[in-house]
Amino acid sequence: MLIRNIDEVSRKPVQMEGVKGVTMAVMVGRDDGAPNFALRSFRVEPGGHSPRHQHDYEHEVFVVEGTGEVLLEGSFHPIRKGDVIYVPANHEHHFRAGASGMQFLCLVPVTRNCGDPTPGS
Repeated sequence: MLIRNIDEVSRKPVQMEGVKGVTMAVMVGRDDGAPNFALRSFRVEPGGHSPRHQHDYEHEVFVVEGTGEVLLEGSFHPIRKGDVIYVPANHEHHFRAGASGMQFLCLVPVTRNCGDPTPGS
């Protein structure tokens, strides 16, 4: 069993091309013995964003705080606290924070590198 508080887990800056003002923390992952999924927390500073990218697996996102936009199916859609986003495999996507910033949880298969700090990967 594991219990962690989202505000008490150490965060690392995401450093890759196309990223601005994003940090990540692995809430539950391979190092915790999770056999199927990794749950990661991303904070995006006001005006910050993830890169435009796609990959061969789906993931699910829950917006914990703030507002922003997500690029899906070629257009931007507004998102806010409480929204759930399903990103199908092989779909280009991109998260962009609004004026207040944004925090979201992202669930991905643990078979992927769950410590990889690619936002929304």
